[in-house]
Amino acid sequence: MDDLVGTQAAPRRLASIDEAVVELERAVPGLVSHRRQAPQSVDWSRLEGELGTALPADYKLLCEYYPRFELSDFLCVSRPVPGEEVAWVHGTHEELETIAEWCEDADLAVPMRPYPAPGGLLPWGASNQGDFFLWTTNPAGPEDWTVTVASRNGDWWHYTGGAVQFLADLVSGALEPWALPEVRPEITWVNG
Repeated sequence: MDDLVGTQAAPRRLASIDEAVVELERAVPGLVSHRRQAPQSVDWSRLEGELGTALPADYKLLCEYYPRFELSDFLCVSRPVPGEEVAWVHGTHEELETIAEWCEDADLAVPMRPYPAPGGLLPWGASNQGDFFLWTTNPAGPEDWTVTVASRNGDWWHYTGGAVQFLADLVSGALEPWALPEVRPEITWVNG
Protein backbone atom coordinates (compact mmCIF):
# COMPACT_ATOMS: atom_id res chain seq x y z
CA MET A 1 0.00 0.00 0.00
CA ASP A 2 3.11 2.26 0.07
CA ASP A 3 2.10 5.89 0.30
CA LEU A 4 -1.58 5.26 -0.38
CA VAL A 5 -4.00 4.30 2.34
CA GLY A 6 -6.65 1.81 1.25
CA THR A 7 -10.21 1.91 2.50
CA GLN A 8 -12.62 -0.93 3.08
CA ALA A 9 -16.26 0.04 3.26
CA ALA A 10 -18.55 -1.53 5.81
CA PRO A 11 -21.21 -3.54 3.97
CA ARG A 12 -23.70 -1.30 5.80
CA ARG A 13 -22.73 1.03 8.61
CA LEU A 14 -24.63 -0.12 11.67
CA ALA A 15 -26.33 2.94 13.13
CA SER A 16 -27.61 1.17 16.21
CA ILE A 17 -25.05 0.48 18.92
CA ASP A 18 -27.11 -2.49 20.08
CA GLU A 19 -27.04 -3.92 16.55
CA ALA A 20 -23.24 -3.58 16.43
CA VAL A 21 -22.89 -5.48 19.73
CA VAL A 22 -25.27 -8.20 18.51
CA GLU A 23 -23.14 -8.60 15.37
CA LEU A 24 -19.99 -8.86 17.50
CA GLU A 25 -21.61 -11.50 19.73
CA ARG A 26 -22.70 -13.38 16.59
CA ALA A 27 -19.13 -13.26 15.21
CA VAL A 28 -17.58 -14.18 18.59
CA PRO A 29 -20.11 -16.47 20.33
CA GLY A 30 -17.83 -16.98 23.36
CA LEU A 31 -18.16 -13.29 24.19
CA VAL A 32 -21.77 -13.77 25.31
CA SER A 33 -20.69 -15.70 28.42
CA HIS A 34 -18.60 -12.69 29.54
CA ARG A 35 -21.40 -10.13 29.20
CA ARG A 36 -22.26 -8.44 32.49
CA GLN A 37 -25.87 -8.46 33.69
CA ALA A 38 -25.68 -4.73 34.45
CA PRO A 39 -23.37 -2.11 32.97
CA GLN A 40 -20.14 -1.31 34.76
CA SER A 41 -20.09 2.32 35.88
CA VAL A 42 -17.35 4.15 34.00
CA ASP A 43 -17.20 7.88 34.73
CA TRP A 44 -17.42 8.90 31.08
CA SER A 45 -17.87 12.60 31.93
CA ARG A 46 -14.57 12.70 33.77
CA LEU A 47 -12.75 10.54 31.23
CA GLU A 48 -14.01 12.51 28.23
CA GLY A 49 -13.29 15.80 30.01
CA GLU A 50 -9.69 14.71 30.63
CA LEU A 51 -9.36 13.40 27.07
CA GLY A 52 -10.98 16.47 25.50
CA THR A 53 -13.53 14.62 23.39
CA ALA A 54 -16.56 12.39 23.65
CA LEU A 55 -16.11 8.75 22.61
CA PRO A 56 -18.36 6.66 20.35
CA ALA A 57 -21.42 5.10 21.98
CA ASP A 58 -20.69 1.59 20.62
CA TYR A 59 -17.29 1.61 22.31
CA LYS A 60 -18.76 2.85 25.60
CA LEU A 61 -21.40 0.11 25.53
CA LEU A 62 -18.69 -2.50 24.87
CA CYS A 63 -16.67 -1.18 27.84
CA GLU A 64 -19.64 -1.15 30.18
CA TYR A 65 -20.86 -4.68 29.45
CA TYR A 66 -17.66 -6.65 28.76
CA PRO A 67 -14.31 -7.10 30.49
CA ARG A 68 -11.05 -6.44 28.67
CA PHE A 69 -10.57 -9.29 26.26
CA GLU A 70 -8.22 -10.50 23.58
CA LEU A 71 -9.37 -12.00 20.31
CA SER A 72 -7.50 -14.90 18.72
CA ASP A 73 -4.41 -14.39 20.89
CA PHE A 74 -3.87 -11.19 18.89
CA LEU A 75 -6.16 -8.16 19.28
CA CYS A 76 -6.91 -6.45 22.59
CA VAL A 77 -9.48 -3.68 22.98
CA SER A 78 -8.34 -0.95 25.36
CA ARG A 79 -10.95 -0.05 27.95
CA PRO A 80 -11.07 2.12 31.05
CA VAL A 81 -11.64 0.56 34.45
CA PRO A 82 -14.05 2.34 36.81
CA GLY A 83 -12.08 4.50 39.20
CA GLU A 84 -9.05 4.51 36.87
CA GLU A 85 -10.41 6.74 34.12
CA VAL A 86 -7.65 9.35 34.49
CA ALA A 87 -4.98 6.63 34.35
CA TRP A 88 -6.57 5.34 31.13
CA VAL A 89 -6.38 8.83 29.62
CA HIS A 90 -2.70 9.11 30.64
CA GLY A 91 -2.02 5.74 28.99
CA THR A 92 -3.80 6.96 25.87
CA HIS A 93 -1.60 10.07 25.80
CA GLU A 94 1.49 7.85 25.98
CA GLU A 95 0.20 5.80 23.02
CA LEU A 96 -0.44 9.05 21.13
CA GLU A 97 3.28 9.85 21.39
CA THR A 98 4.08 6.56 19.66
CA ILE A 99 1.38 7.18 17.07
CA ALA A 100 2.87 10.65 16.39
CA GLU A 101 6.21 8.96 15.62
CA TRP A 102 4.49 6.44 13.34
CA CYS A 103 2.68 9.27 11.53
CA GLU A 104 5.97 11.12 11.00
CA ASP A 105 7.71 7.99 9.72
CA ALA A 106 4.86 6.93 7.42
CA ASP A 107 5.27 7.83 3.77
CA LEU A 108 1.61 8.57 3.14
CA ALA A 109 0.15 10.61 0.28
CA VAL A 110 -2.17 12.28 2.79
CA PRO A 111 -0.33 12.75 6.09
CA MET A 112 -2.04 11.65 9.28
CA ARG A 113 -1.66 13.14 12.72
CA PRO A 114 -2.55 12.00 16.20
CA TYR A 115 -5.46 13.42 18.16
CA PRO A 116 -6.05 16.29 19.12
CA ALA A 117 -5.21 17.48 15.59
CA PRO A 118 -8.35 17.93 13.47
CA GLY A 119 -9.18 14.48 12.07
CA GLY A 120 -6.48 13.10 14.35
CA LEU A 121 -6.00 9.45 15.24
CA LEU A 122 -7.05 8.17 18.66
CA PRO A 123 -6.22 4.62 19.81
CA TRP A 124 -8.86 2.12 20.98
CA GLY A 125 -7.00 -1.17 20.59
CA ALA A 126 -3.71 -2.84 19.83
CA SER A 127 -2.32 -6.19 18.88
CA ASN A 128 0.28 -8.17 20.74
CA GLN A 129 2.41 -7.80 17.59
CA GLY A 130 2.52 -4.00 17.73
CA ASP A 131 -0.37 -3.01 15.44
CA PHE A 132 -2.63 -0.09 16.40
CA PHE A 133 -6.39 0.14 15.96
CA LEU A 134 -7.42 3.77 15.90
CA TRP A 135 -10.33 6.06 15.36
CA THR A 136 -10.01 8.75 12.75
CA THR A 137 -11.77 11.50 14.62
CA ASN A 138 -14.24 13.75 12.86
CA PRO A 139 -15.58 17.17 13.92
CA ALA A 140 -19.10 15.94 13.15
CA GLY A 141 -18.83 13.85 16.32
CA PRO A 142 -17.76 10.41 17.53
CA GLU A 143 -20.65 8.57 15.87
CA ASP A 144 -19.09 9.52 12.52
CA TRP A 145 -15.58 8.37 13.41
CA THR A 146 -14.11 5.60 11.31
CA VAL A 147 -11.42 3.03 12.04
CA THR A 148 -7.81 3.26 10.89
CA VAL A 149 -5.42 0.34 11.16
CA ALA A 150 -1.70 1.07 11.49
CA SER A 151 0.16 -2.20 11.16
CA ARG A 152 3.64 -2.72 12.54
CA ASN A 153 4.91 -3.44 9.01
CA GLY A 154 3.98 0.07 7.83
CA ASP A 155 0.67 -0.64 6.10
CA TRP A 156 -2.16 1.74 6.95
CA TRP A 157 -5.81 1.35 6.00
CA HIS A 158 -9.27 2.65 6.84
CA TYR A 159 -12.59 0.98 7.57
CA THR A 160 -15.78 3.02 7.23
CA GLY A 161 -17.62 1.52 10.21
CA GLY A 162 -17.25 1.94 13.95
CA ALA A 163 -14.91 0.00 16.25
CA VAL A 164 -17.40 -2.65 17.39
CA GLN A 165 -18.58 -3.28 13.83
CA PHE A 166 -14.93 -3.47 12.75
CA LEU A 167 -14.29 -6.23 15.29
CA ALA A 168 -17.38 -8.15 14.13
CA ASP A 169 -16.53 -7.77 10.45
CA LEU A 170 -12.85 -8.63 10.97
CA VAL A 171 -13.65 -11.85 12.83
CA SER A 172 -16.55 -12.86 10.56
CA GLY A 173 -14.48 -12.35 7.41
CA ALA A 174 -16.75 -9.57 6.07
CA LEU A 175 -13.61 -7.49 5.55
CA GLU A 176 -10.12 -8.41 4.42
CA PRO A 177 -7.51 -8.44 7.20
CA TRP A 178 -5.04 -6.39 5.15
CA ALA A 179 -1.56 -6.73 6.69
CA LEU A 180 -3.04 -8.55 9.69
CA PRO A 181 -3.26 -12.26 10.47
CA GLU A 182 -6.61 -14.01 10.42
CA VAL A 183 -8.51 -13.20 13.62
CA ARG A 184 -10.42 -16.27 14.74
CA PRO A 185 -13.69 -16.02 16.70
CA GLU A 186 -12.17 -17.01 20.01
CA ILE A 187 -11.60 -15.18 23.26
CA THR A 188 -8.07 -16.07 24.37
CA TRP A 189 -7.77 -13.78 27.40
CA VAL A 190 -10.19 -11.95 29.70
CA ASN A 191 -9.45 -9.49 32.51
CA GLY A 192 -11.92 -7.66 34.71
